[in-house]
Amino acid sequence: MEDKQIVDLYWERSEIAILETSKKYGKMCYSIAYKILRNNEDSEECLNDTYMGAWNSMPTNRPNVLTAFLAKITRTLSINKYVYNSAQKRGGGESTLALDELTNHIQSADNTETIINEIHLSRVLNEFLDSLSERNHDIFLSRYWENSTIAEIADMYGMNQNTVKTALHRMKEAFREILINEEIFI
Repeated sequence: MEDKQIVDLYWERSEIAILETSKKYGKMCYSIAYKILRNNEDSEECLNDTYMGAWNSMPTNRPNVLTAFLAKITRTLSINKYVYNSAQKRGGGESTLALDELTNHIQSADNTETIINEIHLSRVLNEFLDSLSERNHDIFLSRYWENSTIAEIADMYGMNQNTVKTALHRMKEAFREILINEEIFI
């Protein structure tokens, strides 16, 4: 079924929308959740919450790209679940490391006047990703969107782990410079 038809089903409040979403995007959403949570039960819970989130937000929002819409919901729910679980366990997991890695290379703002709007940041990030080679683009997204470990990325691309770390470090530094030049402080 086409995405437009699935979105139309949500707008019609047809429960078939959830079934069709599950068929077409269930594996993708589960994968996003699992890469963050590393737990089957929590990932399944986030998957179900994704369907509920889509159901609840569709009457007021008509997503242009259903894949991105669902991925964003899943990722947000998974990160929230991870933060909740980490607060209970106080463990230092790979997801925290990946998120910390990126934010440590982005200069913080001293005052609220420098907060940039989300659309500008999105444009700058997309331009940065477009400037990368296909391989570096995929490595960057694997680490910072999918929360893949360094070892997983190295295996995926047949690379040495140190090579992956070096590539990520260079990309983070390049992105940091772009953010500084654009006067974006996060």
